[in-house]
Amino acid sequence: MKQVFYNGSILCPYLLIRGGAVTTDGERITAISQVYSETEGHEGIDLEGRFLVPGFIDLHVHGGDGADFMDGTEEGFRTVCRAHARHGTTALLATSTVARHDQHMAFLETCRALHEKPTGGALIAGAHFYGPYFGEAARGCHPAEALRPPVEAEYRAYLEFADVIRTATVAPELPGAEAFVRACVARGVRCNAGHSHATFDQIAEAVRYGIRHVDHLFCAMSDRARLRQTQTYPMRGGLMEATLFFDELTTEVIADGKHLAPELLRLALKVKGPKRLAIVTDANRALDMPDGEYLFGSLDGGEPIRRVDDVGLTLDGLALASGVMGMDTGLRTMLKATGCSLHDAIRMATLTPACIAGLDADRGSIEIGKRADFVVLDLQYQVKRVYIGGEEVFRE
Repeated sequence: MKQVFYNGSILCPYLLIRGGAVTTDGERITAISQVYSETEGHEGIDLEGRFLVPGFIDLHVHGGDGADFMDGTEEGFRTVCRAHARHGTTALLATSTVARHDQHMAFLETCRALHEKPTGGALIAGAHFYGPYFGEAARGCHPAEALRPPVEAEYRAYLEFADVIRTATVAPELPGAEAFVRACVARGVRCNAGHSHATFDQIAEAVRYGIRHVDHLFCAMSDRARLRQTQTYPMRGGLMEATLFFDELTTEVIADGKHLAPELLRLALKVKGPKRLAIVTDANRALDMPDGEYLFGSLDGGEPIRRVDDVGLTLDGLALASGVMGMDTGLRTMLKATGCSLHDAIRMATLTPACIAGLDADRGSIEIGKRADFVVLDLQYQVKRVYIGGEEVFRE
């Protein structure tokens, strides 16, 4: 299908083209122009004065509409992808949780089966292998029973899926972490630090051997105050301080208005900048579901949590337990909390996560040759339409 999107404001990487037009041929962008003129053989798509922006890319997402990627079924995957498309996500990294080995293998098998295949919603651009290699003290809402350090005999089987694993997370203080990261990097898998109580020095070493990203800044990580509980003097920095310090490290924030106060979002943006900070949802199966009790992770062995007040909570109500809002909420939250430009906010939801995951050759910006993955936003930044590969998958 050949299309021309016109009568709107086109958000290109460094330019907002008011009244411009974007021409597509099938899945690809073929032209971007300052003015619209009818093109023979092309269907005209009237944007009605709204914004046309790149499709959102979620690096860290577990579920939605009652399903979780750890359910391990193709229908469960499609359910999650359809749910997040309603919020402007056109591509995502299916994210696992702490679970048994057989459950991780089923998750990876399904990721491969649906990798870049139509889902009726967001495309699965790869897997984020997340858990079981977490620090026990920083496990958050992940089930404790299956926590374990990386062992080659196990992760060798996971790396047979390196063709679909885009990113993998490990707590750098665990025995075997360095060997795991080196094995991942050798297979083209990018590595993150997360759910970790590592010291600043341990993170410095992890940067040396290949860690390049840190999961959900300020959440489930060590900092000076936590390390103070086990040290006397001098005070030492942890993963939080190292994330802010090392330019080599990109990171992400759960900008749902619940996990992080506005001043923390402002701090993250000020220190890391929009090219090294991504917006993620960390959404669980309770996205777009009513308040109540759910399982985080697998239906067999997942951790019970509650959805209340637009966030996930542990059953005792004493800690957060992942998100329940979409990428569109993250965009609006960043704009309001930080006062950043629309270009910077959109970048943190599109091109920056694409670069972090190595997807930027095809995704993340409106440029000739890239995929025709678009979100139509109204002037209040609400999602009105979503296109994936030029095909409309959502209309309000």
